[in-house]
Amino acid sequence: MKCHRSGFVSLGNALNVSHVASQLCCLGFVLMLTTFAQAQQVFDMRAISDPDTLEIEIVQPWRTVNGPVVTRQKLVTINVGEIWAGQEYRVPVRMVVPGDRKAHGFHLTGGNSPVSVQREVRPRGTNLELLKGGVGLVMTVVQEPGSYGKAELAGTAEARFAKTLNPHYKIQYWAWPATLMRAVTTAYAEAEYFDEGKVAVTGASKNGASPSMAIIHDDRMTALHATVSPIWDSPLRLCDQQAWDQHLEAGGQQRGFSGGHFGPNFNQRALNAGQTWEDLQGFAEDISDQVFISRNLKDLRSRGVDMLFHPGTHDMVAYDMAWGGANHPSIPIYLGANSGHGKKGHLKIERDQQNKAALLLRHFFPDEFTETLLSPPAIETEVKNDVLRVTVRFPPNAREETGRIWWINNRGPDGSPRYLKELIPDANSKEMTRDMKKDVWTTEIKIDSSASRIDLFSNHRKTMKYRDLIYNTYISSPYTRVELSKSK
Repeated sequence: MKCHRSGFVSLGNALNVSHVASQLCCLGFVLMLTTFAQAQQVFDMRAISDPDTLEIEIVQPWRTVNGPVVTRQKLVTINVGEIWAGQEYRVPVRMVVPGDRKAHGFHLTGGNSPVSVQREVRPRGTNLELLKGGVGLVMTVVQEPGSYGKAELAGTAEARFAKTLNPHYKIQYWAWPATLMRAVTTAYAEAEYFDEGKVAVTGASKNGASPSMAIIHDDRMTALHATVSPIWDSPLRLCDQQAWDQHLEAGGQQRGFSGGHFGPNFNQRALNAGQTWEDLQGFAEDISDQVFISRNLKDLRSRGVDMLFHPGTHDMVAYDMAWGGANHPSIPIYLGANSGHGKKGHLKIERDQQNKAALLLRHFFPDEFTETLLSPPAIETEVKNDVLRVTVRFPPNAREETGRIWWINNRGPDGSPRYLKELIPDANSKEMTRDMKKDVWTTEIKIDSSASRIDLFSNHRKTMKYRDLIYNTYISSPYTRVELSKSK
């Protein structure tokens, strides 16, 4: 069989290294399961972790780079695999290690562009601290193919997925998570520069969703910080008919991100291609075990994975806080009030928040910390006359320092236009009171006469010290919806 190749992106003459014509031309058949019926397994992890199939092209060999710290860096392109037979998916990968020793584990990111990843890295902030401590950096590209001149590839993949519901054709389900996992394989193939250790993955939007899926499958990954990306398998995401009837009645649509399973909504495109609503329900249910953090908590916790999520209170992708708070209160989240894609945040949002930095540093250097990040507290509410009483309780010895409540009246259903557009008013936030005897945080919210429901959550600070640096961390209580008609 002749294999036709298509590179990931042109990065100039430096990347136009000729392919070995016969080298592993059928890799796509190894990395993907070609039929939807094969238990819906999206990834073959033995193939994903096989360095012999990377087809590495060296763009910049290992070189010393001066900066705030001396590093050694290398840029390559790799073959992630084939989306379909003959259609190769290649990505660039930049690796950064300390100048005087091997890296022990690394911080992995995909939120880079094909242009930016060409540039030598001079680390700052948290990445600088990681490198000082012997942790490497691995940078790759998880972006819409259309953003780097591959719109035809993206369009063809979408069309194939709509016709077949084979997740391998869907870039969000296969190519992006696989990119991150293959980047891990690439780094560990450089045995003279990387020792195997912890791998923390961070990012936002598609770069929050992709590692959230990848870490379920790849036990080489050990920590995750994901922002404005899906976390749980709410009914709307599973194409539940009643949930969708309510969604459409509330003004939701079958386009954009409205009601999407794990990103943009593909329902109508699939229906137009001949799928049925029952097909969509079956697909969503079959694949969700491989997609959502909420369905893999036991395994992730048994692996000791560190996790923290910043979904946003008004995000078009992580659009189901009310359902998630009620059904998964143990998942650690920080809710920045009025945050989300394109949102500026509430007047009193915690702008000193440094959660990602603290999570990364504590994950890689636990012996440098005397404190742990806060775990999600429990929240209780009680309606009495025209007052809503709120009590928040942390586990013993949590050492939280502050408490602030946020609330909004009559918010629309999860994912609805009103849910996304109507923000928490400036006045709907106040500090909570610490009851030292009961070791709880309390407050009262006066109930507006027009309110039929109140959505609320609280945020709590804990400062953590790393060497001579101080980090402000925050955790939220579970997002809570109080139906007043049922409570009165």
